Amino acid sequence: MMLQQRLLHTVIKHFCPAGQGAPKTLQAGLLFRCGHRFVWHRSKSTGLPGAKERTLVAVKPDGVQRRLVGQVIQRFEQRGFKLVGLKMLQVSEDLLSEHYCQLRQKPFYPNLVHYMTSGPVVVMVWEGHNVVQTSRTMVGHTNPTEAQAGTIRGDFSVHVSRNVVHASDSLEGAQREIQLWFQAKDLLDWDCCDQASTSEV
Repeated sequence: MMLQQRLLHTVIKHFCPAGQGAPKTLQAGLLFRCGHRFVWHRSKSTGLPGAKERTLVAVKPDGVQRRLVGQVIQRFEQRGFKLVGLKMLQVSEDLLSEHYCQLRQKPFYPNLVHYMTSGPVVVMVWEGHNVVQTSRTMVGHTNPTEAQAGTIRGDFSVHVSRNVVHASDSLEGAQREIQLWFQAKDLLDWDCCDQASTSEV
């Protein structure tokens, strides 16, 4: 903290006119170390609208069995999104019944439940600007035969019943699913050292 205060004093001394304090945009932030350099991170109120939007992404049993978890995480990290929740679990039928509540009456629902309980699932919460819609684009069409190359399903999936990942389809859906799969204490609110480069103006 002492180092941050000294560095902030130096910044103000060199860049602010004599007799004036730091501008509000400089006051509302934190100076912290990122590797061998120091990064000024502005307060969250100065970022883009929706920069803290969150979505749920789950690697389904076939994706876990095929060891694709790392590939999925890598794509979201490279895109600039922030991982704020992560866990691996064997999903219960009760949880699936809530998650797929709109599909319970569909004829394929029993097979869906059998598949989703056939092995562990890795579920994540990602945060970032427009993350819900962007995640849907990154994941690709539900049917892999219609998913574009470069999407997760287009690159890794071969059949609609084994399409590797799930991603929330709307802001409202994301909020409902995150509350269903995670408790508030399991989600971390933390600052990335590159946040100013990826989600702020």
